[in-house]
Amino acid sequence: MKPLLFILGITISSVSAQTIDYNLKKGFIANGYDVVAYFNNKAVEGSLAFVTTFDGAKYMFSSEENVILFKQNPHKYVPQYGGYCAYAIAEKNEKVSINPKTFLIKNGKLYLFYNAWGTNTLKLWEQNNPTELEQKADKNWKIIKFKK
Repeated sequence: MKPLLFILGITISSVSAQTIDYNLKKGFIANGYDVVAYFNNKAVEGSLAFVTTFDGAKYMFSSEENVILFKQNPHKYVPQYGGYCAYAIAEKNEKVSINPKTFLIKNGKLYLFYNAWGTNTLKLWEQNNPTELEQKADKNWKIIKFKK
């Protein structure tokens, strides 16, 4: 009986030890942009003077006020899909880096998008049934969020 409990304990601890694969380009969520500022419809670079960690990921902010707001309710500000491109998660089931200046706030959630080399995936998201894309991205993210 004891070996069975030992194996069960290892299994439970390894499952709970899994962490989400966050997009930490430049070492921070949203490439170091202030996730709270997005909710004021602004893409603002953070400062190394205002850094905090949540769920194993580092966040940079533009002010102490925004650090405090984030700490009060971090789940409100964490970008969807680990900070990867929402469109790529939906359409390609792939984790793609983002342009931190290309974002959408919808229903109190932050979505980030790739925007380079003539491809703006936010525009594609908006043109191709965003509700359906969000549902696809939610489904795909459940499968790939722990894969590095």
